Amino acid sequence: MGVDNTVEADYGVDPTYAVKVGNRLRAIRKQKGLSLQEVEASSRSEFKASVLGAYERGERAISVPRLQRLAHFYQVPVDQLLPRDGDAKEPILDLGDGAVLPRRVEGDAAVTIDLMRLGALRTPEAELLGRYLAMIQVQRGDFNGRMLTIRRDDLRAVACLLDISPDSARSRLEELDLRLTP
Repeated sequence: MGVDNTVEADYGVDPTYAVKVGNRLRAIRKQKGLSLQEVEASSRSEFKASVLGAYERGERAISVPRLQRLAHFYQVPVDQLLPRDGDAKEPILDLGDGAVLPRRVEGDAAVTIDLMRLGALRTPEAELLGRYLAMIQVQRGDFNGRMLTIRRDDLRAVACLLDISPDSARSRLEELDLRLTP
């Protein structure tokens, strides 16, 4: 007889928590732009679409080792697959194809950076910027991997990292061909 991983079998565990975990799993998968079938194919069937779907719906409980393997597959820290206390989420604007942007962008205060181009750059400046932006991604739980919108305060920090004035940060990002414009 096999092990019963259904949420109903996990006595003492709030079944709504499994739904919250499932919502996080689905959100990260969609940020990565993957369907359930694409995860199954890319993982060489380690994560079957039907089982992953059951996790995402909160119908099955996921073990810690399996959660760790899924985090490795998605290339995110394990804690990002778990719901946050309070589940407060920043309102987002869905751009389709898994890409999202913050709904409230303060005029020209925010800058959207092309993470794909940044990853292709092989300079110390790009590596430093990449580490800082990765930290922002972890804080926000934003792992779409293609773009990241940074706020005014983040832009000031980028200016400090690049050893330039805050007024020059936008133009430096444009010179590096990293700034996405709407």
